[in-house]
Amino acid sequence: MKVYRQKRAKKRLVLGLLALAIFIAALLLAGIWYVLQPGLERIAAPLPLLVGAVFALLVLLAAAGWINTIFIIKGWPALSVLYGQTYHLINMLFPLAVRLGRLFGITRRQLEGSFIAVSNVLFQRRGLRVPANRLLVVTPHCLQLASCPRKITRDPHNCKRCGGCDIGTLVTMADEMGFHFFVATGGTLARQIVRDTRPQAVLAIACERDLMSGIQDVYPLPAVGVLNIRPNGPCYNTHVDIDELKAALAAIIEPAEPASVTAASEEKTDTGEEKRA
Repeated sequence: MKVYRQKRAKKRLVLGLLALAIFIAALLLAGIWYVLQPGLERIAAPLPLLVGAVFALLVLLAAAGWINTIFIIKGWPALSVLYGQTYHLINMLFPLAVRLGRLFGITRRQLEGSFIAVSNVLFQRRGLRVPANRLLVVTPHCLQLASCPRKITRDPHNCKRCGGCDIGTLVTMADEMGFHFFVATGGTLARQIVRDTRPQAVLAIACERDLMSGIQDVYPLPAVGVLNIRPNGPCYNTHVDIDELKAALAAIIEPAEPASVTAASEEKTDTGEEKRA
């Protein structure tokens, strides 16, 4: 079976365009304040100062979120309280960043890939880890070989693991590591799976557009995105970089306690109960 490798998205794309978007938003707010100032003064003398202070605070918060993101990516000390603000900032300014990107020949797909790369780094820097049985891994149906007659959307274990696609490998990994694995036919089913499973974290495999919308949909639930590989075009016989997936899983799943430690803990508990008896 051919091994597929994913190209790395450039985090600086979305960060650079977000910085430009913040600058333009600041200019727009300054222009709005300038136009409204005479009318605000007629309503109440302190009102222009109050509105100006609110506008300035919004710009400062956006700038602080952007700077904090840079610190997180670089591995420098950062404020964890601004993690949520970073997501809100990206969601709010992303449409403007897309329009600005077109001026520089940057496609929406490139920006979405950059967003996913930044989001993954934010997740990793938070140091969040969950037990394997509280992790949900979701992949699109297009990862299955198109000619395969097996129905796997409700039960991936219907896969014969013939090696014709990556589904069999993922089913085997789920069985060995203990995480929940589902194949979704679309965003609606994926959201339903999340509601039914109630995981502590989600790892999704999909294209840029679906990953970005999915990460935004499940927020504040921690989510990691792994881009699929599309050698045959979108939504048809796609693949996943297994090494990248394994690295992402290793960074999310809590290391299992050694058997000796678990046995010692159980023995200590049993001894304590015997003494109380």
